[in-house]
Amino acid sequence: MPERYFVVREDILPEGIVKTIHVKEMLQRGEAATVHEAVERAGLSRSAFYKYKDGVFPLNQLDRERIVTISVDLEHRAGILSKVLGLVAGSEGNILTIHQSIPLQGFANVVVTVDTSPMSSTPIELVESLRKLAGVRKASIIGQG
Repeated sequence: MPERYFVVREDILPEGIVKTIHVKEMLQRGEAATVHEAVERAGLSRSAFYKYKDGVFPLNQLDRERIVTISVDLEHRAGILSKVLGLVAGSEGNILTIHQSIPLQGFANVVVTVDTSPMSSTPIELVESLRKLAGVRKASIIGQG
């Protein structure tokens, strides 16, 4: 059976899951040096933490662990694709694939698949930056996974 994911408001989650998230946040921020210390401070058993830790993530963290496919329509001029790729690389995005159509009526479509997990900005912010580049006619996210 494939994995399924749900978005659930924190106030309706069981206490053990909320405390697991709290423990993970303490460890990430360096407020606790060990799992033992963090679970004691949170009032959670170690076994409950290990049961839930790999299955619960804050939505903002899940959003960063994404592979996004972006479609960009570019003017047929030298250097524009290079600027697009440079912007993605400058945003710490890792380009996985590139597909470019031949230019028709002065425009070419480029589809790039980007691993956005190392980026500090969101995929939406990346697309907004792409739209501001000279020579970019259109940019949009066409897939995420």
